Amino acid sequence: MATLLFDHDFEDYFPSMIKRLGAEGFISELCYGFQRLMDGEKGLITFESLKRNSLLLGLNDMMDDEIVCMLSEGDLDGDGALSQFEFCILMVRLSPGLMEGSPQSMEGSPESMVEDLYM
Repeated sequence: MATLLFDHDFEDYFPSMIKRLGAEGFISELCYGFQRLMDGEKGLITFESLKRNSLLLGLNDMMDDEIVCMLSEGDLDGDGALSQFEFCILMVRLSPGLMEGSPQSMEGSPESMVEDLYM
């Protein structure tokens, strides 16, 4: 699987968001982020939609290979795009604070939290 290497500073707000919003509220926020980045016709985050919306992420100088790497990091079904479920799993996996230890408001692993809310 590809590894993301960026020179951008990153502050992980996800653990504090879960404490404040709860698991369901947190997933709702991730889903809102997905909606902002997705291709409206396909219902997926595609190369084109991520490139077009990279300004929303503050990444206006992203190279095409970085976009491809981001997509491939979360693409679980190999279709070259991210579904809402894949996006949520990826965001949780990329959070050092969530992967080091689950906040008290979460039961189980971060990945199982996303799966439980989708199933």
